[in-house]
Amino acid sequence: MPSHVVHAACPHDCPDSCGVLITVDDLGKATKIQGDPGHPVTRGFLCAKVAKYLSRVYSPDRVLYPLKRKSGVPKGVAGVASFERITWDEALDTIATGFRQVAEEFGPEAILPYSYAGNMGVLGYGSMDRRFFHRLGASQLDRTICSTAGGEALISVYGRKFGTDPEAFADAKYIIVWGANIHGNNVHLWPFIEEARRKGAKLVVIDPYRTRTAKCADWYLPINPGTDVALAMSLMHVIITEELIDADYIARAADGYPELKAIVTSPDYAPQRVSGIIGIAAEDIRRLAREYATTKPAAIRANYGLQRTDNGGTAIRAVAMLPVITGQWRHYGGGLQLSTSGAFGLNQQKLTRPDLMYKALGREARTINMAQLGSALTELDGPPVKAIFVYNSNPAAIAPDQANVLRGLRRDDLFTVVHEQFMTDTTDYADIVLPATTFFEHNDLQSAYGHYYLQISEAAIAPLGEARDNIGVFRDLAAKMGFQRQNEDASLRESHEQMIEGALDSDDPHLHGITRQRLQQEHRIRLNMNGGPQEGNKISPFADGHFPTPGGKAMLKNPDLEKIGVHPVLAYHPNPESRQTPVAAYPLEMLARKADHYLNSTFANLETLRPLEMNHLLEMHEADANPRGIVDGDPVRVYNQRGSVALNAKVYPAAETRVQPGVVASRLNWNKLSPDGKGLNQLTAERLTDIGRGPVFYSCLVEVEKDIP
Repeated sequence: MPSHVVHAACPHDCPDSCGVLITVDDLGKATKIQGDPGHPVTRGFLCAKVAKYLSRVYSPDRVLYPLKRKSGVPKGVAGVASFERITWDEALDTIATGFRQVAEEFGPEAILPYSYAGNMGVLGYGSMDRRFFHRLGASQLDRTICSTAGGEALISVYGRKFGTDPEAFADAKYIIVWGANIHGNNVHLWPFIEEARRKGAKLVVIDPYRTRTAKCADWYLPINPGTDVALAMSLMHVIITEELIDADYIARAADGYPELKAIVTSPDYAPQRVSGIIGIAAEDIRRLAREYATTKPAAIRANYGLQRTDNGGTAIRAVAMLPVITGQWRHYGGGLQLSTSGAFGLNQQKLTRPDLMYKALGREARTINMAQLGSALTELDGPPVKAIFVYNSNPAAIAPDQANVLRGLRRDDLFTVVHEQFMTDTTDYADIVLPATTFFEHNDLQSAYGHYYLQISEAAIAPLGEARDNIGVFRDLAAKMGFQRQNEDASLRESHEQMIEGALDSDDPHLHGITRQRLQQEHRIRLNMNGGPQEGNKISPFADGHFPTPGGKAMLKNPDLEKIGVHPVLAYHPNPESRQTPVAAYPLEMLARKADHYLNSTFANLETLRPLEMNHLLEMHEADANPRGIVDGDPVRVYNQRGSVALNAKVYPAAETRVQPGVVASRLNWNKLSPDGKGLNQLTAERLTDIGRGPVFYSCLVEVEKDIP
């Protein structure tokens, strides 16, 4: 067979969900990867991470065969040498036996699935796996680790997770990038921003860290971490008191404006009062409010870092109100983008079959919050967690309160299975490791949270070694557990094609006319975004003011929030770990940042990418380093009441600093690749956000000292 090109889609945790072309030679080996030039958002290029993806697929470090921990080797000992190769039959029999024993002694809810977005393919993220664990009666996982605070907050205002089309940013005249590093984790939006700038648009970046995106801005505003609510409310103070609102749009498209006005026009939110809280000059607050409100269209790109604090849900609510009161949604190129995922109305009931829980238990299973894994593994009872199956995630590195998480994973009485591509921090605690495919090696359906194209992703090569995808693993495990008998539900035997067709079998009008056959022929199809004017292919979701809420209007006041103890409109409360609520022992605010060249912990082990990243560095302002006797390059210990981590100081002079005085920053990595074998989440807490029950990674106080051997 001569070389040929396969159409696929990148499933990694990124809003861009790129269309990918994979060239395969006549021996069945992938030889080239490139962005699809026909994809209107990908536009023929890939990020630095995925452009080097061949080195991931063909890495000599890939896990290619099932492994079992060697007898006598304690959990936590790193590397493949701690394991011995076994067959798939032996691996599946061991897992099935372990699950049966746990279920018989403690009940099936003593088994916990743990997964997130290491694979965001529709099937790979959640389909056969959910069916299996529902049928088993295992505990459900509340998948909050990334986006629930912002997502639920956005829904609390707009009713659904819609946003400004990335292609529309090219028509914006004013763009605010708020807590988003476009260059690091949304690079395919950048050409549309640059197109707008060439036409005269202004780019403003609001971020506590001077990112690569901030360096490119026309105006950079370094905000104190976790004070975004106060800034948004102060902007509204200026907009309303100076009568810069769009009164007609508010009357037609918003509920709760009188209550919002009464709150934000309080003297407490005047720029001169808020300035000291947020670290931005009062005149800059006024200028930003005036420019934003009077320039049409203006777009805001907010990202999920904004919501990773105790008041993070309220922060997203506040920012989401700005394009409503100014009428920016009227105009193509205006509005806000946090996520577009709500437009992909796939049939989740058919995909995941939650009804199977009732077959197993006669009720819904209990739910465990993935952001509180440490407590779940060390404190939970009734029943305790006795088995955990990890896939699409690396909790030993990415879960908060890491010391407690590792204490739990180290338990001898915890049966741990990990389905992975590499020997990660989490596999070091596994009893069984199963080899996972990359997206080159399986078929899937791909939605997006940064654009409006649904895609099909085709397997380009045969699975390497004995790797299997999520669907295959859980379908085979269902058979071992006896869930595929003649009288059992056929959903546990379905093929990829059947599951894709089930997902597309939806009443959602956005999917009207989209079939698996069309996707296979066209590779990507733009959603039918009804409910807003569409000139040709233009999408403007709320231009006519019809929001998908119970009342059809944006909810500036949402009484349902009172049920969870949140103000139904807005209220600013300082985060408990911040300089607004100081703790003398820990005077510095820590930003545990996403790396520019990794995706959370994914890619962190690849030698093709590690040299591009700032590994194991603590970035400090000289105003904080000098009193501590720390100079650039010094080994330092960063610590608080939860743990400590060893890093090397990167000290910036005031003229070129990336962090403000009182703030330090470092980047997520694998624990085992760090100097002391510990990761940044040694420092982060298990507290949850005000809305959405998400983690508060960016509400973290620490102290730093020179590490003297």
